[in-house]
Amino acid sequence: MFRDLIEITQEFFKKILSSRLFALGVIFLCMFAALVGKLFDLQIIHGEETLNKYIQMTLRTVYTPGTRGNILDRNGKVLAYNELAYSVTIQDVGAYKNNAQRNAMLLRLVNILDKHGETVEGKFEVGIDQNGDMMFTSSSEAAKKRFLRDFYGLTSTNKLDDAQGKYPSNITAREVFEEKVSGKTGYDLDKMKDEKGNPIVLDDETLLKLINIRYTMSFTEYQKYETTTVASNISDETMADISEHMADLQGVNIEESTIRIYNDSVYFAPIIGYTGKVQEDQLDELQKHDENYRLTDVVGRIGIESSMEYELQGKKGVKNMYVDNKGRILKVEDDATEPVAGNDISLTIDWELQVGIYNIIEQQLAGILTNKLVNREVTEAENKDSSKKLIPVKDAYFQLVNNNVLSLKDMADEDASEIEKSIHSKFLSARGQILSDIRNQLQSENPTPMNELPEDMKAYMQYLYTYLSNPNVAVILVDEIDSTNPDAQAFKNGTSSLREFLYAGIANSWIDTTKLNISSKYSNADDSFQAVVDYVMERLLDNTEFSKKIYRYLVNQEVVTGRELCLALYAQGVLPYDEQQVRMLTENGNNYAFSFLIDRISNLDITPAQLALDPCTAGATVVDVKTGEVLALVTYPSYDNNLLSGTVDAAYYNRLNEDLSLPLYNNATQVLKAPGSTFKPIMAVAALEEGAISTTDTINCTGEYDEIFPPIKCWIHPGRHGELNLMGAIQNSCNFFFADVAHQLSTDENGVYSTERGVNIIRKYATMFGLDHTSGIEISENAPSLTTEAPERSAMGQGNNSYTNVQLARYVTAIANRGDVFELSLINKISSSDGTLVKGYTPNISNHIDVADSTWNVVQDGMRAVVKDGSAKAIFKDLEVDIAGKTGTAQENTRANHGFFISYGPYTDPEISVTVNIPYGYTASNAATIAKNIYRLYYKYTDLDYILNTGALDASDVVIRD
Repeated sequence: MFRDLIEITQEFFKKILSSRLFALGVIFLCMFAALVGKLFDLQIIHGEETLNKYIQMTLRTVYTPGTRGNILDRNGKVLAYNELAYSVTIQDVGAYKNNAQRNAMLLRLVNILDKHGETVEGKFEVGIDQNGDMMFTSSSEAAKKRFLRDFYGLTSTNKLDDAQGKYPSNITAREVFEEKVSGKTGYDLDKMKDEKGNPIVLDDETLLKLINIRYTMSFTEYQKYETTTVASNISDETMADISEHMADLQGVNIEESTIRIYNDSVYFAPIIGYTGKVQEDQLDELQKHDENYRLTDVVGRIGIESSMEYELQGKKGVKNMYVDNKGRILKVEDDATEPVAGNDISLTIDWELQVGIYNIIEQQLAGILTNKLVNREVTEAENKDSSKKLIPVKDAYFQLVNNNVLSLKDMADEDASEIEKSIHSKFLSARGQILSDIRNQLQSENPTPMNELPEDMKAYMQYLYTYLSNPNVAVILVDEIDSTNPDAQAFKNGTSSLREFLYAGIANSWIDTTKLNISSKYSNADDSFQAVVDYVMERLLDNTEFSKKIYRYLVNQEVVTGRELCLALYAQGVLPYDEQQVRMLTENGNNYAFSFLIDRISNLDITPAQLALDPCTAGATVVDVKTGEVLALVTYPSYDNNLLSGTVDAAYYNRLNEDLSLPLYNNATQVLKAPGSTFKPIMAVAALEEGAISTTDTINCTGEYDEIFPPIKCWIHPGRHGELNLMGAIQNSCNFFFADVAHQLSTDENGVYSTERGVNIIRKYATMFGLDHTSGIEISENAPSLTTEAPERSAMGQGNNSYTNVQLARYVTAIANRGDVFELSLINKISSSDGTLVKGYTPNISNHIDVADSTWNVVQDGMRAVVKDGSAKAIFKDLEVDIAGKTGTAQENTRANHGFFISYGPYTDPEISVTVNIPYGYTASNAATIAKNIYRLYYKYTDLDYILNTGALDASDVVIRD
């Protein structure tokens, strides 16, 4: 039996050994043994080395920004500093497997931020305008192209508008938005579902916030050690809410940061500017100075924050770390260096003077408005004189709506007050009828030409064209319109209708039918036209600008009254509730509403900036004439740069851009206007130095200078000045005199007249006074324009001369100090964070005007005579300081004249110059009145407390026509 067992076993093994499976099994066994051996070697013997090779550690350097330096006034008062804050950040920690999970978490985060009124920040440069349309928020066309480059994933903007049409630069903001919602490169935001699997429908605003976060995170996709900031300077309530839900917000953190705080921001914002994340067009320039600048850095965007960026920024701290191939932190080196705080900047600006002047300007503008408002209609004949134009109160009532003092959105809210509901009901009724009339006009076989329509219907039709032509809508392709096309010309001339123009556009392909809801690809012109009509009519329902045009009609026709709008000011909290005033408005009619509005303007409860009527803007510059330091640089109105710094408050920024008083536009440095008669002192210097006239020569002003055509009328016409010498010509601001002087300068020794000769001499002397280039201040400023035409008119400050307030300030400073032309400066000194002086600033003298003392004497005596005995005598007769000055008026045809005043004082030993401009300010006397109050403040004949507690100032009753 045992032998049988052996035989069976032998037989079994013979079969196995002879089997192909045995050979295969041996091979697999050997392979498995080899694998086990290799794994033992990799994990046990050389485990650490293998792990390091797998991880592929990479050295990364992380920079920690230094604390930004402070900005102070000349006396050490802090204007800008840093404060500890908290930010919401997000980091890709690999917790979410797909878009659905990631989107769900981000929606939870956005809902929390929305609940507490926080602003989501990011790099997705698309927003929503007041009409609900998508728009690009890029700062310039170049910035927009860089955004589109990144959006398409290109390496250069040169690759946009490729031959295949894959990367068009004329893509609309809406198309960009929709691509990220549901396109091939999108985030599947259209597929979101709740916990029960039901589809989630989100509004555009929420979708934009989600896109902004996702899009911004994509920039650190391969740098997972980098966090993305979602919201900055969050409230304690937000921080607590996020902390409570942190388990459902994996990757979200609360981090310490700093925010920039601006004290008394409205007075200093146009000078100081604000900070923000570095833009790509800035980065290259910044990296030339310091290669450590990164796209995530916060830098100065405009103003002193930008021009002094390298001093304020400080030195970054450096920390080296190792990360794996997923960007996860593995090891932090211990050789870190600490950041160094930036330097402090002291300005030449005097805080008290700056604050006081801003309020003086506002009070003066309010006084002009209360003087010009009337409770009746105004005829064209009454408003023919641009120095005496009246403002019908209906214009002011309408501006409460037109300039967003009152919110149309709040009026439509279901929780609106009764007075708001009443106003809104009238609006809805009118809108229904107007939309019906518009549709009837568009669909009529015999439409009325534009110039034959009633004024209100013409305005509505013109708006339809404007809306369809808007780049964010782009149904009408303006660039494709052939200006020689008869249909286009007829519409432009008003001899055809909008209907005819649209049909012509469809036929000539300047209507983009791809934007329209046309179901059939075989649609004809009628189908396309109907689609245009349906498209625009649907969008007019929620279009704010169109709604305002309806309100213009309602106010004009007194369907909506001034009394109702004034009551709405209390209902919406624009004015603090006053039971007595509400009762008076309720019980009385529109006459009381007019008095009420005048009182509110007089008390500055409603400001000139809010009404945005002429005038609502002004600028003033005060310069130390001995040093060239700018003591005050004021523009009215202004804005709160706290809401723009670091993270821009989008709603506030949109309001600023829509504000008709243009608060973002600096009236001291950017508004270019013809200088009017303030230019005449330069002509006086030119006339004397070129030998055209002596100090004793006289010219007989007959009231009309007819050596050229058309003749130039002196402001005194039909009167005359008679015989005047140069000093008298400055004192009386005689147009005839200076036109004649310019004519003489244009005529050579042989009696040959040449416009070019005269213009060149005027440009020569304007250049001597620095009017050929910007003033030197360290913030943005528009370049001046020297005249190129009409020497006689240019001599009076007309022609095509145009200068800013601060450029005229440098020029009059040179008159005050007899020839030193400074490169003006806003910087006093730079100090380290511990107070050590780093650098002192002294403005450079770019030119010294070397003319005879007798020339300076005549010019200065003439300017003194303007104030003492001339056109401005009545204004300055009670001023405690003797000054010299020159008024100027730049005429307007359809709006009020611009008013200017240049000056310096004290007259015998000048210390400061004061320059004031009021666009559409009626007359130079109003600018002179502001200057008078500036001198009183500077020389302590009034104080800041008194100014801050004063209402509207009386408008000047002196009419200066020079």
